[in-house]
Amino acid sequence: MSVIFILSVFISNGQKLDSKDFHSIRASLKNSFEKFENEKTGRVVFLGGSITFNQGWRDSVCSYIQNEYPEVKFDFINAGVPSMGSTPGAFRFKNDVLKNGKVDLLFLEAAVNDDTNSMAPTEISRAMEGIVRHAKTANPHCDIIIMHFVDPGKIESYNKGKVPDVIQLHEKVAKHYNVSTINLAIEVTERINAGEFDWENDFKDLHPSPFGQNIYYQSIKQFLQNSIKSNESVNGTSAEMPEPIDKYSYSNGILVQPNPPKPIKGWKMVDSWNPADGKGTRANYVNVPMLVGDYPGKIIKFQFEGNAVGIAIAAGPDAGVIEYSIDDSDWRKLDLFTQWSKNLYLPWFYTLGSGLKNGKHMLQIRLTDAKNPESTGNKCILRYFYFNETK
Repeated sequence: MSVIFILSVFISNGQKLDSKDFHSIRASLKNSFEKFENEKTGRVVFLGGSITFNQGWRDSVCSYIQNEYPEVKFDFINAGVPSMGSTPGAFRFKNDVLKNGKVDLLFLEAAVNDDTNSMAPTEISRAMEGIVRHAKTANPHCDIIIMHFVDPGKIESYNKGKVPDVIQLHEKVAKHYNVSTINLAIEVTERINAGEFDWENDFKDLHPSPFGQNIYYQSIKQFLQNSIKSNESVNGTSAEMPEPIDKYSYSNGILVQPNPPKPIKGWKMVDSWNPADGKGTRANYVNVPMLVGDYPGKIIKFQFEGNAVGIAIAAGPDAGVIEYSIDDSDWRKLDLFTQWSKNLYLPWFYTLGSGLKNGKHMLQIRLTDAKNPESTGNKCILRYFYFNETK
């Protein structure tokens, strides 16, 4: 097991609010807890963005679980990747979550990045439902906990009496699949309003300070403690899966590395890509194979069988504008440059088509001479094609 990052306890003696008031218990964790107790092995995966990837609450949760089950050999997997929300989670699920086999307990968060990345409601719904269905298909007895983390926008929404849109979308999926949720966004908001601490000096950022990390950990720990105590009186989660909310949900997302059978003018397969400008990169998007396109160049094609398709790229300072077509449809333009691209080759997932008819399709992509005013080039640095496989 990796080194555990133990957080100091900062909770004040004057704390008045109870974390359980922000927990929606829809199903027990009996399936995973019984597996731990009976088989003395367990796989626990944390899927999310940078708040999951960074050290803090996650490490302390791992330590807590291991201490509760000292004889169990755990495989704790950190599948957090900075900047990534539910769409990347759905399509990298097989590679990152299931890489060591079926999962017993899944912690899932995407509420911050789904919001800050301005994902469309349909995209959020299809991705979140896809993650849950993929997990339950791989292991019908997998226990899932969805967490809603906090950011300034969510605090503002709650203080106006409105549940943030992204949380409403995630909760709809959670309710449909009887998945429990931990709403840390409203818990932090209410604790701030109650005068227990403040954002600027204590919590500090959507990437929480050690103080904020501990707020997260204490709430999650209480949820787990209550679940452990209640296990004897409840049944495990049903292995039966309901009909999908959206038949086009990304329940079988696949990543495919680009591998042109022959050279394509304007595109070069780089075995171990590194940026020439020294700008920042992210793990799995540097020193790996990349298909790099630069205008002018020929069309690249990707044939797939499914109902959704997209590209995962390194969207850096030189990101260009592409045009794409699915099944010989009219060409559509897409600017690959993001608001964070100026100083970072950011892993970014662009869904180019969804809700397609089940069957074979052809995606075509070409670079253009257009570019974002802030971009320095016309490149497409392609890490993966992705699609939602249909069976």
